[in-house]
Amino acid sequence: MTILFRVLVIGLVLGFTSHAVAQVKFNGFASVKAGMTLGSDDELYKYTDQFSFKNESLIGLQFTADLQEKLSVTGQLLGRGGESYDAGFEWAYISYRVNDQIKLNAGRLKTPFYKYTDFVDVGYAYDWMRVPQAVYNLNFTSLDGVSLYYTSEFLGFDSSVLLNVGTNDGNPEINGNIVQGKLRDGYAMTWELSRDFIALRLAHLGGELTMSDPQLNGFADILTQSGFGDLADSLLLDEDRAKFYGVALTLDKNDWIFVSEVTQTKLADTLIADRRAYYVSLGHRFGEVTPFVSFEHINNSAKSEIYQDIPPQVPFYAPLVGAVESFKVKTEVWNLGMRYDFHPSAAFKVQLTQSEDKLTNEKDQLLTVGIDLVF
Repeated sequence: MTILFRVLVIGLVLGFTSHAVAQVKFNGFASVKAGMTLGSDDELYKYTDQFSFKNESLIGLQFTADLQEKLSVTGQLLGRGGESYDAGFEWAYISYRVNDQIKLNAGRLKTPFYKYTDFVDVGYAYDWMRVPQAVYNLNFTSLDGVSLYYTSEFLGFDSSVLLNVGTNDGNPEINGNIVQGKLRDGYAMTWELSRDFIALRLAHLGGELTMSDPQLNGFADILTQSGFGDLADSLLLDEDRAKFYGVALTLDKNDWIFVSEVTQTKLADTLIADRRAYYVSLGHRFGEVTPFVSFEHINNSAKSEIYQDIPPQVPFYAPLVGAVESFKVKTEVWNLGMRYDFHPSAAFKVQLTQSEDKLTNEKDQLLTVGIDLVF
């Protein structure tokens, strides 16, 4: 936890205890979800063939303290069922409203990769059981830094521009392994345009990324000792440039809802493959019931050029090829589901998901049901 973040949390608590200064507003959300895979050997999104309530159930509380004079403090606590509901701050930041168009934020902020970044944990905000996992799969979810938010009108469209700079220390997951990660000189730029039934969002993020995996570090040491220091450097992610690009389109007209996002992530000088992913979703509202179908696709090409000039007879050739090729991914996911708004603040959902690994032809099927609510 950075010093800035600690100061913000302390300030937030003090804001709650000073009723004469701050007016505090509370908002909450919760999800109670359960599911199981339909095959005895299937496993998807941490579900197995044993019916489970804990994987995606959660509860969150967001609070905003209005300190007057255009200053406010916002924080969000979140407890996840998969983490025994141990609550922690997802974000906490100070906001200063310069004028009707410009707002400045400082503290722990959401990293704005995706269209639903601010609501990714608020299941009530979208029709699916979960945001499309083929796209929403980057682990650096927050930035400790500052942001500028600017709203205006552009060619008849409502325009919103967000600029972020900051850092992040976390424990991202790579190929199923939890590693130590650092993002330095991080930046983010997003632009959203909306009018009537159409909304378009553009995003670009970048920074210097470091990830420390003990197993990979040990392999790199062996390469260095064998006289392949340059090759070892090409495997490690050590202050290397990372770039993200995203485009999102929403069409909402005559009770038809179309949503799509396309993303690409590029990582320089490392064995981690570039990521390309997209999803398309189509739904229709029939009063309180919204059935939908969606398709997700992810295609990560392994950086085979790393080992192409290495003689196959060297002892480390096979493990090197295995390490590089392990980042190759080609997966397609179909979702068929329904949302039923049985209450003004709650929705029941059911969703059938089939994920197919196009490299191995393995398929996993998952059925989930749940209730998302806000309060």
